[in-house]
Amino acid sequence: MSNLSIVLSERPVDDIIPGKTFVQKITPIPTADQLQDKQILVETLYISLDPAMRGWLNDSRSYLPPVKIGEVMRASSIVRVLASKSSQAAVGDIVTTMYAGWTQYAIIKEGRFDPASSLPKTSCATDLISGVGMTGLTAYFGMTKIGEPKAGDLVVVSGAAGATGSVAGQIAKLNGARVVGIAGSDDKARYLTERLGFDVGLNYKAADFKQKFSAATKDLIDVYFDNVGGEILNMALRKAKPFARFVMCGAISQYNLADKDKRGPTNLDRVITMRIKMQGFIVTDFVKEYPVAKQELANWLETGKIKRQEHIIMGGLAKAEQGLVDLFKGVNTGKLLVEVKPVTPKASL
Repeated sequence: MSNLSIVLSERPVDDIIPGKTFVQKITPIPTADQLQDKQILVETLYISLDPAMRGWLNDSRSYLPPVKIGEVMRASSIVRVLASKSSQAAVGDIVTTMYAGWTQYAIIKEGRFDPASSLPKTSCATDLISGVGMTGLTAYFGMTKIGEPKAGDLVVVSGAAGATGSVAGQIAKLNGARVVGIAGSDDKARYLTERLGFDVGLNYKAADFKQKFSAATKDLIDVYFDNVGGEILNMALRKAKPFARFVMCGAISQYNLADKDKRGPTNLDRVITMRIKMQGFIVTDFVKEYPVAKQELANWLETGKIKRQEHIIMGGLAKAEQGLVDLFKGVNTGKLLVEVKPVTPKASL
């Protein structure tokens, strides 16, 4: 038997090119005999596909070092322990890690995986890299620590049908805010209101989007949770209240552009005149608060206060590259995952 890995072949200038940006690599499956003290051997079950992964391919200074040429692509994963020389994991445990990546099997050392004992109980295994994983945590901390929505606030979320935006908007609703979500199709706009409970869902591709956005924000914006950047950020700045809070979570509209083609806000003077707090963040800024946040997110999911929505790509690890390309085309509603191997039983941990 062999171990399939997908490694970075060349850095993309703009769009990821399937078969060129990444290449497949076949190696022998690592064995228990290779384990050193405090290491575990794991098999990958699910991998998360996230917009941030595009930034990891750039050879530039950031919050994480770039993925190296020839290195296995980094990803958040759910893995099963096959062999262990760690007191933190037993054979059969389901754990999460950022250090297996796009590979079927890997050896990981302590400190690079989250032990099963540290993970909240959930009725859906994939929650661990979705609603209570980095996606849910990003929405949680961005909205509660920076956005700080209050009852009666007008909150606007871009990329609202995506993994992070959908959770962020629901958290704002739990805080009593009026929530306007922006997505990329009429179906997604309806999903926001009919399933997630947003007050308004808008399709930014619609011919009358600007008019509908203006009507939905006539009372002006208290909190803007930005996942896309670009022109929608400009529009939000124009409709911001004095002392509005802008949560700068992502800029997916810009990630696949060459540096010369990227566009920032054209009306940053609004930040001054409206005294807007515009703050970027990375979820690991709040790592000490993960345990409490994970438990609260798990409770919300289990009680139905937050609805889960996942788009799972079947067919194994080889589907990951095209899946990442499709993420930037907006094919998914909710969290985009690749099933490498199903959890058995899948229903619970």
